[in-house]
Amino acid sequence: MATPDFILALREKIGNDPLWLSGVTAVVLREGRVLLAQRADSGQWTAVTGIIDPGEQPADAAVREVLEETGVEVVPERLAMVNVTDPVVYDNGDQTQYLDLVFRLSWQSGDPYPADGENTATRWFPLDDLPPMTDDMIARIAAAVADEPAARFVVSPQSEHGHPTAQPAATG
Repeated sequence: MATPDFILALREKIGNDPLWLSGVTAVVLREGRVLLAQRADSGQWTAVTGIIDPGEQPADAAVREVLEETGVEVVPERLAMVNVTDPVVYDNGDQTQYLDLVFRLSWQSGDPYPADGENTATRWFPLDDLPPMTDDMIARIAAAVADEPAARFVVSPQSEHGHPTAQPAATG
């Protein structure tokens, strides 16, 4: 899917200025494999990512993005990680940064294919044989694969509380 209409409307008002958005990373698992898509814009392999529409529940956005981009039907299992991406500058000059909610999802049905033009390929990769990816994407996948009862969250190194980064959330 192309840029959502609500973002185009915002861009008419703010131009290329930085825009803070909420997004999802959908890590789909099936029998020791993870579903990855090769992005048409960069050629990089990533988990499925996308923007949460206004008023949309984040887990619903993850399910929608997987179906739109790969044709695969999934069920969300848990929120695995909450983090903020590095700033992004697109080829047209638009600047964004995302609050990223990483979900672990399980495959239900369908064979993956590049369904909407955002990707040039989709396929299942064994978790122990992933293609080259950014450290950030590897961390998202690792958080989703981990059998932790709570989501990981990232705390900035300069935090006044001095917490280490990427720790499981406290429970209780």
